[in-house]
Amino acid sequence: MKKKENKKTKNKFENKKLRILLKKSKNTTQKKEFKSIIKKRKGILKNLKHLPIAPHIHEEIKNHIKNIDNKDILEKYQIELDKVNVTVSIMKEKSGVTYNIQTPEISVATNALLDEIREELISVTTVGMNEIIDQNAFKQIKSKFAQEAEALIKEKLPNIDETIKDSFIGKLMQDMLGLGKIEFLINDINLEEIVIPSAKEPIRVYHKKYGWLLTNLKTEKEEDIINYSNIIARRVGRQINVLTPLLDAHLSTGDRVNSILYPISTKGNTITIRKFARDPYTMIDLIKNKTISIDVAVLLWLAIEYEMNVLISGGTASGKTVLLNSCMPFMPPNQRIISVEDTRELMLPEFLYWCPLVTRSPNAEGKGSVTMLDLLVNSLRMRPDKIILGEMRRQEEAMVLFEAMHTGHSVYATLHADSASETVSRLINPPLSVPANLLKAVNLNVVIFRDRRKGTRRVFQVAEFDYDGTNVTTNIIYRWIPEEDRLIKHSESSRFFENISRNTGLSQKEIDADLKEKSVILDSLLKNDIRSLNEMGKVINMYYNDKENLLKNLSKSDFKKTLMG
Repeated sequence: MKKKENKKTKNKFENKKLRILLKKSKNTTQKKEFKSIIKKRKGILKNLKHLPIAPHIHEEIKNHIKNIDNKDILEKYQIELDKVNVTVSIMKEKSGVTYNIQTPEISVATNALLDEIREELISVTTVGMNEIIDQNAFKQIKSKFAQEAEALIKEKLPNIDETIKDSFIGKLMQDMLGLGKIEFLINDINLEEIVIPSAKEPIRVYHKKYGWLLTNLKTEKEEDIINYSNIIARRVGRQINVLTPLLDAHLSTGDRVNSILYPISTKGNTITIRKFARDPYTMIDLIKNKTISIDVAVLLWLAIEYEMNVLISGGTASGKTVLLNSCMPFMPPNQRIISVEDTRELMLPEFLYWCPLVTRSPNAEGKGSVTMLDLLVNSLRMRPDKIILGEMRRQEEAMVLFEAMHTGHSVYATLHADSASETVSRLINPPLSVPANLLKAVNLNVVIFRDRRKGTRRVFQVAEFDYDGTNVTTNIIYRWIPEEDRLIKHSESSRFFENISRNTGLSQKEIDADLKEKSVILDSLLKNDIRSLNEMGKVINMYYNDKENLLKNLSKSDFKKTLMG
């Protein structure tokens, strides 16, 4: 009897709220009351069907609830993986902004059927270690696996709907060959970082637009995290266990994975996945979001075209590599480029003559390591025109890099420092300890920083180094004004244009005309929304090979269509 009375009281309470809602009052108290109804919207909509309300009012209430509900959703988009579509909702809640992924719900009975199919697939599918390590072979395995899974599903469920069949195959592939639901996060191009802190906590992600977010996904047990770590380790021919509880590896997608097992990670087993950009930021993107100005962008283009050495400084996660990568399409197509990185982060347009090199950690026996220094020394024997170093960390690397500058190679590298003067200080003091007289080989130093409060990244300073025989000083050419959020010219260049004139024979008037021409091109790309890496690559390639034709077509309304055609 008590249960019936409680249900009756609850219905009366909800009906009373609905009557208040129907008055359409703008009273604040009633608005709050309406919001509390939203929380129970499923139950309310069920009750509405049984209430004596006119159909048009019933529909109005449903729409009103839907509209109010959508105000909590900041953004919504779809992700497709292995023919399975999921919806991602970025929600604003009391606790903050959260990342919610709606994956297809599977019943207990269906799960039991999938487990049976999974067991049969294990017996009919054989996978060797070489096939796991080789990325192309792994793609063939996935294709073969999908065919066998489809045959088994059709055998057990002959009348199954195509969409449901595809979702079953997708789930089996993600669970058996991938990292389960985490595969959806890996395929979200809006994410930069994925962290599984432990089985006790929800998975966290770093979103390009919203920063760190809690997700509605959680690993069920610690053994699942160990299993994911082992899957990744096997793919790169490595192992992770109690004796070797640290793993630094790469997924077939290029994403970097760091895994630490308990008890080294005292909260529990943890995995950090740093996403490899599928669609990297280009210079047009950085100009659009005010990270850099057109004036500084064309200055960097000029420096890269005429083989000047550029150092990019900044703090952690300030966007150093992003800025470095955005400069790469400016490179002439007839030059050999060698890049050296710890993790493959750089992406260059297809038209460039580029050889990317990455370091390798030692195996379990401490053998087989390939260091940054090994690659740098080796790169000098590969007849490079330009050398790109992901990050300068040690004295030996810095000395090889500066030696490369002095032997006629163009060098581009990043360094941890928050200003031009701090860049000098870091270079000439331990651990780098570069002799002060070598710093004059650096033609431009670009400093970028991240405003954590606003979540923005800005070029802070553009400087050059002057050496008077004793000390190294910095000459700030451009600086950022925070009050106006823009870059302004701070002083005239003391050496940069002089070096270009000496190397190319161009007068200052010709250099200014060149800068203006480049500025017109970038401005046109902005207006035509030509921003992707390959689109930028096509334009810059045309600039170097058929400049006259490019300048003639820039002003045309169908320029983008002509370019892509």
